Amino acid sequence: MGCSGCRVRFNFGKVLSKVSVFFTMVLIFTYFFYCLTGFCDSAPRTLYTQQGLDYDILDDNRRVLDDLRPPARLLPDAPSLRNQTAASVDAEQVDAPGQLPILNAEESAQISGIPVSNTFGTKRFPQAIIIGVKKGGTRALLEFLRIHPDVRAVGAEPHFFDRFYDRGLEWYRTLMPRTLDGQITMEKTPSYFVTKEAPGRVCTMNCQTKLIVVVRDPVTRAVSDYTQTLSKNPGLPSFQNLALKNSSTGLIDTTWSAVRIGLYAKHLENWLQHFPLSHFLFVSGERLVSDPAGEMGRVQDFLGLKRVVSDKHFYFNQTKGFPCLKKPEGSSRPRCLGKSKGRPHPQIPSEVLQRLRDFYRPFNHHFYQMSGQDFGWD
Repeated sequence: MGCSGCRVRFNFGKVLSKVSVFFTMVLIFTYFFYCLTGFCDSAPRTLYTQQGLDYDILDDNRRVLDDLRPPARLLPDAPSLRNQTAASVDAEQVDAPGQLPILNAEESAQISGIPVSNTFGTKRFPQAIIIGVKKGGTRALLEFLRIHPDVRAVGAEPHFFDRFYDRGLEWYRTLMPRTLDGQITMEKTPSYFVTKEAPGRVCTMNCQTKLIVVVRDPVTRAVSDYTQTLSKNPGLPSFQNLALKNSSTGLIDTTWSAVRIGLYAKHLENWLQHFPLSHFLFVSGERLVSDPAGEMGRVQDFLGLKRVVSDKHFYFNQTKGFPCLKKPEGSSRPRCLGKSKGRPHPQIPSEVLQRLRDFYRPFNHHFYQMSGQDFGWD
């Protein structure tokens, strides 16, 4: 009897021990289960899972980097495509993501889905256009303006409002460089000034566009125009044969483009049908050579820019006969216009030049009255 009681107590002790072990194992298993679950949640995810989840992180980084971004003039140049009925679509907004500290620019772009080439700025229609005139000094003016940190300009002449208007305004805007807040977009196509349809087309884009016309003594301009054409076509007839309808009568042939372009008053009348005179700045091609800093001061004022381009940027190149830009910092040589600029002019008979001066005189005086400036060509 006593022994039976001992066995029962002994077996009960074994069962209790096993139950304790069982519950202990359950607790341990549960502990490890939660530990492992927590570990998985805190473990780093792969790039593939980050693709769907990292946009908020990127946005936070962008906001921080936007606060740290340097002023517009210190940012790197955005790539450009070198070569307002529309007011409602006046700007194509482009994100400007900052670079994450751990990822390089390309990796950030891959995660965010934004191409690296679209990292800075907005493409806008030009707020100012150099519309003329051919061989007046438009290329020099554009190159001088591009020194200014708040000016971004198309390098090649777009010829949109005279040759490629059928491609549409959106196509035109794709040609423009990207600009940041405070910068202005510009282009120059000298043939706009003499194109009948151009004023209305520019006004369709934006009737508030500022228009710059570089003008030059029409006789000298015609000779320069002829010189350029002669360099491309050595078999060209003489200047006098093209300028005069008949050498004996001395009548000027206004159908020749080199002569027709110099009728500034007639071309301006066409533009004034669409734009007020206050939207124009007439730059003297002669003063752009003799006093580039002075003329550039007027241009910067007209565009609402701080006067940054000044005397310190220029020196006169005796060989070419016009001013060049001094050597930029970090460059080995100064910047002058290409070999096609500053060509020596052919000898033109003085009586032919005098006939041209007599022909242009009334048109020049009319232009002086219209523009409010006496350019002193007579």
